[in-house]
Amino acid sequence: MDLYLLAELKTISLKVTTVDMLKPPPDFRSNFDSTPPPILIDRGQAVLENEKIERYIMKSIPGGHNLFISDKETATTIENLYSKFKLMLTKRDEPSKKALLVHLRNINQHLDKRNSRFLTGDTMCCFDTELMPRLQHIRVAGKYFSEFEIPEEFGRIWRYMYHMYQLDAFTQSCPADQDIINHYKLQQGARMKKHEELETPTYTASIPATLQQGARMKKHEELETPTYTASIPATVDTNHYNNNNGH
Repeated sequence: MDLYLLAELKTISLKVTTVDMLKPPPDFRSNFDSTPPPILIDRGQAVLENEKIERYIMKSIPGGHNLFISDKETATTIENLYSKFKLMLTKRDEPSKKALLVHLRNINQHLDKRNSRFLTGDTMCCFDTELMPRLQHIRVAGKYFSEFEIPEEFGRIWRYMYHMYQLDAFTQSCPADQDIINHYKLQQGARMKKHEELETPTYTASIPATLQQGARMKKHEELETPTYTASIPATVDTNHYNNNNGH
């Protein structure tokens, strides 16, 4: 999602190619063998693994370093959210659901205390590009596998997600609901059924109607163009191989 943000700001030129790892195209297989996406290719140089890609964006992509800020409180607040979600999908019991709820409540309180559009302010940063996809996976896969839903009482999280769904960088990089579900089915050793594979992709990209009024900002704020802390003008030819499940 970091690259989508930079492309939206026109600091880079971005091309994204999704790869079905069950049937990878010949050029992918010949260049990368069984290496799993994401893979970043910049001017012929391939960068593998998420952490190395993040470091490369920060150091080498124009404007990239501005996405990566230091905020210990925010980092601690969102840390381990995904591992608690994965534990809930595995155990599907009340203690694991409760642990996930406690973590989400902490994030809700953090957003309430900051009283801003995003995690650290009104501009996006690396923490948002980490949290947003995880909230989407919790919402889609949590409901499908465990009947888990983010409580409506977590109003700040829902407001955060409302703004998340307004971002082209998020909606363009977000996988279909079916792809998210299939990702976790494969992890559990299951496969999608034939009729599921033939379904038209659907995208969960709205919040419950009962919360929309509270999530909306004032009219002039809704019309404002979202701002991001990344402003170095340049063009970088960047190809980004990415898996269908959005990881």
